[in-house]
Amino acid sequence: MTSQTPQRSAGPEKAARPLRVLAAMSGGVDSAVAAARAAEAGHDVTGVHLALSANPQSFRTGARGCCTIEDSRDARRAADVIGIPFYVWDLADRFREDVVEDFIAEYEAGRTPNPCLRCNEKIKFAALLDKALALGFDAVCTGHYAQVIVNGNGDRELHRAADMAKDQSYVLGVLDDRQLAHAMFPLGDTETTKEEIRAEAERRDLAVAKKPDSHDICFIADGDTQGFLANRLGKAEGDIVDESGDKLGTHEGAFGYTIGQRKGLRIGRPAPDGKPRYVLDISPVDNTVTVGPVEALDVTALTAIKPRWCGAAPSGPGTYTAQLRAHGGETEVSAELVDDELQVHFTEAVRGVAPGQAIVLYDGTRVVGSATIATTERAAAVA
Repeated sequence: MTSQTPQRSAGPEKAARPLRVLAAMSGGVDSAVAAARAAEAGHDVTGVHLALSANPQSFRTGARGCCTIEDSRDARRAADVIGIPFYVWDLADRFREDVVEDFIAEYEAGRTPNPCLRCNEKIKFAALLDKALALGFDAVCTGHYAQVIVNGNGDRELHRAADMAKDQSYVLGVLDDRQLAHAMFPLGDTETTKEEIRAEAERRDLAVAKKPDSHDICFIADGDTQGFLANRLGKAEGDIVDESGDKLGTHEGAFGYTIGQRKGLRIGRPAPDGKPRYVLDISPVDNTVTVGPVEALDVTALTAIKPRWCGAAPSGPGTYTAQLRAHGGETEVSAELVDDELQVHFTEAVRGVAPGQAIVLYDGTRVVGSATIATTERAAAVA
């Protein structure tokens, strides 16, 4: 499909009048520079740090997360330098219910969720935005690399960042019309390297200029996802089998595996052809993990549920590009919405697609929408 040629946004970033802007400040360099740019543009900016844990010390520390006590302090210092008011809002209960518990439940059901995407949907652009609008703010500003652009009809669209290397539109594909109308991404339209963003932060005397980027999942303090899940779901020994059902080994919980996983399988017996084996299927019903050759991971089609559209829902079949993971590439697909389910067919088979992941559709650089993968069809089905 081909959308109208978008024009540079006249929305929050370049508004004709100053806006009351709530800047979500994680304590990192991107959100600090975004808040500074919004203030420099003449907007009335207030900084807010989201307290997402009842015990912030349990979240990742060492400047590797986005929700720790040290992050809150870094955000406050940045706000002081910028010269804007700053608050800490407690959204720990909402975060636990909508992100952490959802994460655990998805893995328990044999799916592979994306907690950062869920956080953007439920926390940063639902709970936070709702509270901001209730307090009279016009927009929420974040340090995401994406663009809100106005098309020829005057409608707002979500587009990839000007710099594809830093594009984060995938995790924003859950935003709807109302949320886009109040979203501000001051970093999205500039083609600058991360080093240049850090240099800008240093010029602005922001102490976070050299702070490392956050990685992994913020609410898993030691980065051990399998251990985190085992502590909450309990260990449950089950079988690791091949495509014919022959037992190759055991595991301590099917929830500890993801489709396409190669390492950590602990299979003593090598494959007949000597090649590596990968996780092909996870069955929480009988607690079985099926493994096989990499070719068996080829997916030709999928069905996705719970679609969310960055604008009007598409009508009829269309051709798009799709992104299947936050740092993945694009692949060409045909897709059609049928009874509120997205039916997707790939032009060329793709690998490592797992139920629970998000598929985000693009029309050029425009984000069409996002949906959660429910089922997949493989070129070589699991026996």
